[in-house]
Amino acid sequence: MSGRGRRLLVGLERRYDAARLRRRAGRPPAYFRIVPYVGHGSAATGRLVVRGRVLDDPEPAGTTDGEGAWPALRRSVAGFLTDELPGVRLRVSVGGVVAEVVTDDEGYFRAELEGAGLVAPWTVGRVELAAPYRGLVEAAADVRVRVSAPGVTLGVVSDVDDTILETGVQRIWAMVRRTLTGSALTRTPFAGAAELYRALAGHDDRTPFFYVSSSPWNLHDFLLAFLAHRRFPAGPVLLRDLVGGERTKHGRIEEVLALHPDLSFVLIGDSGEHDPEIYAEIVRRHPGRVRAVYIREVRLDPGDGRVEAVTDAWDHDVPFVLALDSAAVAHHLHDLGLLTAAETAAVVRAVG
Repeated sequence: MSGRGRRLLVGLERRYDAARLRRRAGRPPAYFRIVPYVGHGSAATGRLVVRGRVLDDPEPAGTTDGEGAWPALRRSVAGFLTDELPGVRLRVSVGGVVAEVVTDDEGYFRAELEGAGLVAPWTVGRVELAAPYRGLVEAAADVRVRVSAPGVTLGVVSDVDDTILETGVQRIWAMVRRTLTGSALTRTPFAGAAELYRALAGHDDRTPFFYVSSSPWNLHDFLLAFLAHRRFPAGPVLLRDLVGGERTKHGRIEEVLALHPDLSFVLIGDSGEHDPEIYAEIVRRHPGRVRAVYIREVRLDPGDGRVEAVTDAWDHDVPFVLALDSAAVAHHLHDLGLLTAAETAAVVRAVG
């Protein structure tokens, strides 16, 4: 979407939201929900970030095994037709530290806390109303925070669409159809991707994973369910506002590196959009923080030269690998000493 088109869409949505809120200003919300997203932080520094959204919508319908395309479509559409609540004062409490925030025009909130007593690999916090809102005086929800432990030295940043989840981002209508009519139970991961990620995570999930995507926050619950169903390592899924606010994948990766200063990273993406350029910039800006870059080859036209423009100019010691499948990534990680021979063989078997 062009910048002018995006600005027009944002303007229309804000006018609609303002009119809707004026109509409901005197009434308590019917389905007030605090929806925290998975946060992340470091036990070594006590710093963390928690995000979420406040909505006036019923709980979404659950996914059932064997359901048809229509129930999936209704659930997907409902996830985008949200009644967000701006101006809600919230109190975020994690690890003995408290911060107060206010939801923005789209109902989103973001809290950055310092000095928290975080316990790896997971710490559970609380998000609750800090002040009455339209007659409502009490509401709360738990928030899970993925915590990197002291002594852990490796983290993984992974894209989602066309990196682990078969999306077909370059085939726009196929992508829309899959997104709207699929579910966490039916969407397909790339062969060997889950096995590769579990091997990198270790038997005790010692290595933290951070999933970044240009998909909207509306897909957060779906992506968490997909990761759990396909047995990928659990971790924060860092997305973007559909029409406004923070939106760059680069910025989310910068946040991960800043909050986890003791970690060096493996970056995994695909050739479908801009991962090669984004990862190259991260390597340039953060010398010594990236162990390797892996790009899954998914281009409709592998000869378009986009990835090669990055690799031809590559002047870093960091390996940059364009890989056809998860087995190729596993073999290279084995060469770096990050996977054992048995783990590599398991990935190769899964790829087939």
